[in-house]
Amino acid sequence: MPDTTFPSRPRILGVAIPSPLRRLFDYRPSTEAPEHGWQPGLRVRVSFGNRQVVGIVIECRDHSDVPENKLKAIDECLDSRPLPADWLWLCQFTARYYQHALGDTLHHALPARLRQGQALETQIREHWRLTPQGQQTPSGEPARAPRQAALLDMLRQHPTGLVSQAIMAQSFTRPQLNALASKGLIKATEEPLTGTPEHISKGYLAEPTLSLNREQSAALAAVHEQLDAFHPCLLHGVTGSGKTEVYLQLIEAVVSRGRQALVLIPEISLTPQTLSRFRRRFRLPVVALHSGLNDSERLDAWESAASGRARIIIGTRSAIFTPLEKPGVIIVDEEHDSSFKQQDGLRYHARDLAVVRAQRADIPLVMGSATPSLESLQRALSGHYRHLKLTQRATRHAPAKLELVDIRGRVRHGGLTPPVQKQIAATIADGHQVLVFINRRGFAPTLSCHACGWMADCEHCDARMTLHRQPPLLVCHHCEHRSPQPAVCPDCGSGDLRPLGTGTERSEETLAEQFPDTPVHRIDRDSTRRRDSLEQILNEVRRGEPCLLVGTQMLAKGHHLPHVTLVVVINADAGLYASDFRALEHSAQLLEQVAGRAGRAELPGRVLVQTLHADDPNLRLLANEGYNALAEQLLEERRIAALPPFRFLALLRIESPREEQARELAEAAGDALRQQLQHRQLKVDCLGPVPAPMERRQGRYHLQLMLSAAKRSQLHEASAWLVAWLESESRARRVRWSLDIDPQTLS
Repeated sequence: MPDTTFPSRPRILGVAIPSPLRRLFDYRPSTEAPEHGWQPGLRVRVSFGNRQVVGIVIECRDHSDVPENKLKAIDECLDSRPLPADWLWLCQFTARYYQHALGDTLHHALPARLRQGQALETQIREHWRLTPQGQQTPSGEPARAPRQAALLDMLRQHPTGLVSQAIMAQSFTRPQLNALASKGLIKATEEPLTGTPEHISKGYLAEPTLSLNREQSAALAAVHEQLDAFHPCLLHGVTGSGKTEVYLQLIEAVVSRGRQALVLIPEISLTPQTLSRFRRRFRLPVVALHSGLNDSERLDAWESAASGRARIIIGTRSAIFTPLEKPGVIIVDEEHDSSFKQQDGLRYHARDLAVVRAQRADIPLVMGSATPSLESLQRALSGHYRHLKLTQRATRHAPAKLELVDIRGRVRHGGLTPPVQKQIAATIADGHQVLVFINRRGFAPTLSCHACGWMADCEHCDARMTLHRQPPLLVCHHCEHRSPQPAVCPDCGSGDLRPLGTGTERSEETLAEQFPDTPVHRIDRDSTRRRDSLEQILNEVRRGEPCLLVGTQMLAKGHHLPHVTLVVVINADAGLYASDFRALEHSAQLLEQVAGRAGRAELPGRVLVQTLHADDPNLRLLANEGYNALAEQLLEERRIAALPPFRFLALLRIESPREEQARELAEAAGDALRQQLQHRQLKVDCLGPVPAPMERRQGRYHLQLMLSAAKRSQLHEASAWLVAWLESESRARRVRWSLDIDPQTLS
């Protein structure tokens, strides 16, 4: 928390600079003080080395360890008022908890324009409309200026007016606007880019709320009980149970009290769908924050949330750092999703920061999921979170159960067995839609020589190259190395090269051959690179005409596909026997989520799961009794094995192009840490170092050291010491290293 007892005229300013160094840098104040005096949260431009950077004042004090005459002065203060206090507190907490440099954390949490020194001010746009004189001007006038006349006619078709950008998009120019304005025919008013929430006589709703069933009403009432206090709730509802309607009606109650709602969603692909539903419901500014925005759009959304104009903010994980003037509720949808965890740089978890932020703001927190993470589920079962359950779908049909299809010894075409192909054909013949799920991009996982057994390996990673047909390439999905598809085997010269396994492209090709009269839509990262391409495909699918959807986990996350009645999972075995202890949990969540796309409207759904391990006890438990039963079993296994959520982890990752360098540092770090743990009597286990599951990746060797403790405080004490040791160790400067607190994957 920023120190509010700073001197009114401090001699020293502690500034956080965007760098990996975990310390503040001391500067002297500039001769010209900001309007409200020096205080934490002000952005300043300073000289740092040979360049100028934008930093943030964190401390104001009267002393420094460096002689005052050797300190540089602040070049410029960029703000008249400090950045929001709640935002600054959250960034400081994040840096401490995740053992990350504060300057780099602040840099990550700021919009790009603010990092570059642009002023934080309301973004304004011009709104043009006809004057009374312009309304009376005959069509086609002024006759001697046909473009001005055309512009006037266009504005007549829009009585409420148009913004400048929309007018320019129709090939009109600024001089034409100015000419009509000088004649008194049109006028411009300035308005905030996001809009301003004004008093609405008809209420905040643009469309009526839906009626809630008994479980939905009980869940909503439970959250309403404590709207003015920290109240963490796990909304545990089966797919299609109407969690979003509960969110909408909760937000209605929050905004009617003059407060704001922050909604976190896992994927950018869900943003258009979620935004559309929220904007249809509310007569209020709803803004989005995600990686698809340009710098100007992101700054406007950030400022409108900080000023309170935007009442509803929807975004992906980075939106957790959005400042709110009057926070009222935080909602984390699909809270189990792994995309809420940042996997490089500042390795924060947006869901966990949402808990901290809601507690700090003393507001309710709602985390929704059909397949809760074991961490959240355990906290709900132990009473730390309120456990709200939705066991029924909003429709009259129960969720579709998984039907295991044993594919051992069966012929497959494009990954599909003949019985499954017959079910697909029957579903299409009935006029319905089919979703074929395969979590592998490309045409085939690898290319092999049938003569000598050669396989296409990546020269930079311990991984196979994936064969793509559109265009024909071999691609490593770990380092993105690409090479042309060879015509002959590079080892023996044979031309008998065959693709092994099935990817989305191969399934798409097979289905297109088998069902030539039915549209086949492939949805994966390769087919949706173009902006809005995913939404265009989904809009076509939502028309309801028979079609086949082939996709990866992009299709499994929250999409409402009311006309899909059959889901086919080509291979359910990928995560059953992986080395990561979370693999089974994540695989079960993914299977349940993709199964939830079937039968979401008036027709029941079926889910066919192809597997080589139909007798696996975990898979059978998931199919017969559902995710909740498997989750309870996994929790008991984690308790016995002393794994999260019953223990806390930190993972030190070390990588280097030279294996001996990485190993030397990892072993030295492990030895030094064990000595400190014994000296400080900390009950922290230090395991390793060991090679990462994929030891060589992107041309670098990866090793790991794991810290495990029953108490979070002791884990952080050990982690802080380890980071300080690494920063002082000369060998650590020759390799890359990072410390991941609460890692979600061991890769």
